[in-house]
Amino acid sequence: REGSDLRYIERINYYTEKLEAEPAAAPKASPARVVTKTSEPAAKEESDPVFSAVIHGEKDSIIDLTKAKISSGEKPSDIINTYLIPAINKVGKLFEQKKYFLPQLIASANAMECAIGYLEPMLLGDKKDDNAPVIVIATVEGDVHDIGKNLVALMLKNYGYKVIDLGKNVPADYIVEVAMKEKAAVIGLSALMTTTMMNMKDVIELARTSG
Repeated sequence: REGSDLRYIERINYYTEKLEAEPAAAPKASPARVVTKTSEPAAKEESDPVFSAVIHGEKDSIIDLTKAKISSGEKPSDIINTYLIPAINKVGKLFEQKKYFLPQLIASANAMECAIGYLEPMLLGDKKDDNAPVIVIATVEGDVHDIGKNLVALMLKNYGYKVIDLGKNVPADYIVEVAMKEKAAVIGLSALMTTTMMNMKDVIELARTSG
């Protein structure tokens, strides 16, 4: 069932942390207690509902939360820089610490993508420049992760570049073909996994041999 994977991981993490917090050799007669680990105070943005929605992968509520921020007068770029990017960065750290796993990573990325999709038209506005440099961007073949690529593409568009986003799992020959056809100034490549990062090298070599 949808969401059951996330609930399972959260439940296991809860009991694991609780077990780690309990005294190792507590007397049987003593009342049970949980020792809470001390940590640094949370940054201001971490208590924000948009930040929390990314952390917990709440894609169904994040657009309404983002709309509320816009209605209150916050700028789209500030929402991205203050809440969305720090939140996805924290998700990455939790993943590295093995406190988060792939289902949570994907859920958080999906939630962030929803918010970015809502904010994108406001960020781009009427910025159009026919002479702007062309940038072709793609996730390499074999890889289906694109939240980072999407964010980079959005920011480049916001600064006036003409961005051609080829999506994810894109073969090297197609990336180079489009770059040559569109006379691209830059090719941007994205990959998350160590197994697919080597496919970046294939694109680079093909681009060089193609002149």
